[in-house]
Formats: sequence, structure tokens, C-alpha cells
Amino acid sequence: MRLLPLPGVFQPPSDSYMLADRLRRERLGPGVSVLDLCTGSGHLAVVAALAGAPAVAIDVSRRAMLSVRLNAALNGVRVTARRGDLFGPVAGRRFDVIVSNPPYLPHPSEELPQRGLARAVDAGPRGRAFIDRICAEVGAHLTPGGVLLLVHSSVCGERETIDALSAQGLHAEVVFRHRGPLGPRLLARADWLRAQGLLLPGDEEDVIVVRAIGAPQAG
Repeated sequence: MRLLPLPGVFQPPSDSYMLADRLRRERLGPGVSVLDLCTGSGHLAVVAALAGAPAVAIDVSRRAMLSVRLNAALNGVRVTARRGDLFGPVAGRRFDVIVSNPPYLPHPSEELPQRGLARAVDAGPRGRAFIDRICAEVGAHLTPGGVLLLVHSSVCGERETIDALSAQGLHAEVVFRHRGPLGPRLLARADWLRAQGLLLPGDEEDVIVVRAIGAPQAG
């Protein structure tokens, strides 16, 4: 798989590759529809398309849309790129697999960035500006028995994500966990994060992948 770096588009960090590994373990194929929310470079959508799955990639960034199309072409696959805010461009549609690596870094400001690479990573004081919305809306966009794969850091509140998805009738659990030192962006905010009680002992974080399954078809 090849990805073309495009200026102004957040390139896949390590957590995206962790999520891609989990995505490949799903039963992807021609009959399995996949939605990649907050796609950025289109990495996860291309992973799905390479497995034969029809993939839709959504991002608010115009440059991200160009990146999706370029990377799909580079890998010889077709991905449908839609620009918009989370589920907005696919209102009324359902998917077998929804995968997302949304902005999730806590930031002191309540105001979300509107441009630049900060828009791809910062998500308010709790880091949950997008996570909470995904958890609240995903049930309406999953097919019966469909799967959500969502990656974020423990600094955002692991339990909160599980509880939010469970409240929507999904069975949710952490299926992957990697503990390590803070990345450069969080490290620069370590004093503030520590004061908020968001860090694990030793100023570390867990990067987690949450898998949630929708209710099966009734009857």
C-alpha cells in the first residue's frame, strides 16, 4: 500500500496503522460497505477498498478529499470521497463497518480549530468533541450487526466511550491497547493534562481501539 503525502493533510500517525490492522480483521469484501469518518489521507478507506469493500470517506477538509482521490488512484482502487461534517454527507445511509480516527487531543480552548493541522487533532478540553458525537449518532448509521471501530487516547476517557456506545444499544469493548509515552503534541501540554488528572502514572497514555457491534436484525 502506498500513500502520497499531500501538504496540509494530516498523514497517518501510528494510531491509524493500529486501527488499520483491526479493520483488516473484519470480514471485508465486495458485499461489505465501509465508512471512514475523519478520513484525512484516506488511509483507512483505501485499506477497505483493497480488500474489495465499497468504501466512502468523509472529511471536512477540501485537501483531504483530494488526498483520498489521489491515494485511491495510486493503489488502483475506487473510494467515494464526500466532504462534510461527520455523518452529514451520508444522512439516511447505513454501513456494515464504520471506522474512525477522529481528532481527539484535549486542548485548553473550548473553540475548535477551523483550519490547519490543528483541526485534524484538537478536540476541546476533554478531547471528546467528535468522539461524543460519533457515539451518539453511529447507531443510526450501522446495519443490523454492523461494527464500529474507533481509536482514541485514554486521556479522553475510555469508560466514557464504552458507556456512551452502550447507551445507544451497542455492545462495546476495547479490543486493542498500547501504552507508551506521550506524543509531542500532548507532551507540550503535559502540565495542563496533569492538572486535569488526565494522565496515567508516569505521564503515559493508552492508545485504544474500541469495537462496538450494533443490535442484530430483529426476528
